[in-house]
Amino acid sequence: MRIIQHSSREFTPIFYRVSEFRMPVKIDTNKEGDGQTFPKTGQTVTCHYVLTLENGEEVDSSRSRGKPFKFKIGAGEVIKGWDEGVAKMSVGQRAKLTVSSDLGYGSRGIPGAIPPNSTLIFDVELLGVE
Repeated sequence: MRIIQHSSREFTPIFYRVSEFRMPVKIDTNKEGDGQTFPKTGQTVTCHYVLTLENGEEVDSSRSRGKPFKFKIGAGEVIKGWDEGVAKMSVGQRAKLTVSSDLGYGSRGIPGAIPPNSTLIFDVELLGVE
């Protein structure tokens, strides 16, 4: 693993591991939730979502299928960006989650659907927590 050193005349040198640096999930709220019911690790969440690429191309949608999606927070059932982003939402909230490729499908992407190194845009509505 490569270590990068950053220094300037005014600051103490900073060291960090390149593989540990990643962009956080960006959350832009479109509709406020209840502000009280946030999912915890191990709980099952129910949500609707629409996944688009940065160019606006729709890739997948639970809304178009008419069936909400369920997954367990922190169980590795979904990409890391979803685990992190949805865990910060409260029930009833609808938000745009912008997920960098390192928290999405990375350099492999999904052949025929998501190009390598793609930023993913999710329109997510958290419907419930069990």
